[in-house]
Amino acid sequence: MAKKLYVGNLPFSATEDSLRELFSQAGAVETAAIIMDRMSGRSKGFGFVEMATEEEAQAAISMFNGNDQQGRKLVVNEARPMEPRTDRPRRSFSPREDRPSW
Repeated sequence: MAKKLYVGNLPFSATEDSLRELFSQAGAVETAAIIMDRMSGRSKGFGFVEMATEEEAQAAISMFNGNDQQGRKLVVNEARPMEPRTDRPRRSFSPREDRPSW
């Protein structure tokens, strides 16, 4: 069963291919993704790697957590499920007459 890992503090020059190549040293990489900013198109500095087995995931954590990559120390740990965002109000896409008047 595949295990998803969070990879933080990535160099902004990192690509999904370079991330896949780096983590393949610990075992079979199923997927590698770097999260990009929608507005600027630049990397947000973190991503996710999915390893094929639990053992390979643990090996990757021990190999790469704190590892220096282009002057940045990587943070590698098990990915947590995404929590719902509650920090901002939901947008209303209803017609204007249904919205409250201010």
